[in-house]
Amino acid sequence: MNIFTFILIALVGIIIGFYLARKQTSLPFSQKTKRKEQILEHLKTAQKIQNNDIEKLLNVSDATATRYLQELENEGEIKQIGTTGKHVYYKKI
Repeated sequence: MNIFTFILIALVGIIIGFYLARKQTSLPFSQKTKRKEQILEHLKTAQKIQNNDIEKLLNVSDATATRYLQELENEGEIKQIGTTGKHVYYKKI
């Protein structure tokens, strides 16, 4: 086996590994929908919500909370107030 064949096999293995790791960590569509519904339900009682509130409510990472909020904003469910930092919050439209 020459060096090029070895490198090609290694690269294919790495790509397959990344694909499988990503596939295992992504949530089913219904689970994601359920979590976004939880956020909207929480907003019925709270006047506003921040990223940290979502992290605690759903026990998710900062990035995941941000992604859920962004998706809800893109869907027209909520509106972001503020631009950056701890002063950013979201309200139901």
